[in-house]
Amino acid sequence: MNTRPEPFDPVALIAADAARVADKNSRSGSSAPLGATVINWRTLTGSAAAMAWADLRDWVEWFTSRYNVPVSTVPDCWWQHGALVEELTALRTAHAAAFDPTDTGYGPISWHERLTVALPRLTRAYSGGCNTTHRSNKPRSWSNVTDEQEWEQWTSQAHAH
Repeated sequence: MNTRPEPFDPVALIAADAARVADKNSRSGSSAPLGATVINWRTLTGSAAAMAWADLRDWVEWFTSRYNVPVSTVPDCWWQHGALVEELTALRTAHAAAFDPTDTGYGPISWHERLTVALPRLTRAYSGGCNTTHRSNKPRSWSNVTDEQEWEQWTSQAHAH
């Protein structure tokens, strides 16, 4: 049985959401946020990933200009920093939902409240260092770290003390 989610299809999702919004009596439809598509980078492949990257790039370039976000928070090489990509993706999704035309009017202020909370996280996600030249983060590796016998022994018991 295939447990992987369906590939990201923004056109189909937008069409389904538009049909749902058009039928005010409909009780079915997407559980995706209004006007937004949740992106899970772990499951995107091929053209879906390329489309998601292009959309995020457009939004990040607009966002950093509009809100005068400093390079020390979102560097030019933002797309090469996984944690920063995740934070920016979440902000992009929240922004799209907050400014959806079907919103009751609280979306924009809610988004700005979320932005206030998110800015320190953006700074931590990047944590500087690439202002003059790009410095790749060495991702944490779990290869040969966990003692499998100790793991099996630990996880075969309850630890609710």
